[in-house]
Amino acid sequence: MKGSRIFLLSPAYAGGQRAQMMMNERAQFDLARRLRSDDPPTLGEVFTFLSGLYFRGKLAYANAFARPQHDSAVLVITPNRGLIPAATPIGLKELRAFGEVDIDEDDPRYRRPLERDVKRIAKVLTPDCRVVLLGSIATGKYVDVLVSGFGDQLLFPADFVGRGDMSRGGLLLRSAVDRRELNYIPVAGAVRHGARPPKLEPRRYTNVAAD
Repeated sequence: MKGSRIFLLSPAYAGGQRAQMMMNERAQFDLARRLRSDDPPTLGEVFTFLSGLYFRGKLAYANAFARPQHDSAVLVITPNRGLIPAATPIGLKELRAFGEVDIDEDDPRYRRPLERDVKRIAKVLTPDCRVVLLGSIATGKYVDVLVSGFGDQLLFPADFVGRGDMSRGGLLLRSAVDRRELNYIPVAGAVRHGARPPKLEPRRYTNVAAD
């Protein structure tokens, strides 16, 4: 498909208090109950709970602009399973496993599955396909593996430079709502740090679905 887009979403931290809250067997909020049920939530829903606005913005934006519109066009970097679709259901077992592995490029439990999936996807990319990273490029935790596999086809939003997580999340969410796709530039050779841009004007959202 001409002008196709694959989005790669940086992961949420699965070893913190919010993950423990969700996995508590006494927890009765909807997401926690579904995590223990036969109808588990999606990876996107779980990571949105763990990360809040940042992941919500990434997921909403990716779902708005992925081309073609199917699960394999919105992939999430995970601690131990490489790249998996955001729409993949996960349960307690998977979430516990995520929390046991750090996002560390020197940890083979994390790096090897990521390298495997990057190589698999790179083999089938058409020349006009673009792989867009929605995550910080200021870290080598995943950028080095992704650049090695995708080269100049790996892009990121130029407006990310200088922004923190919350600012990036807010930018992506309003861009998804406005149906205004951002400008992308190659990750390879990009300036990874820059001046902080002006703050976004506050905006309220109602009934904005991330998936």
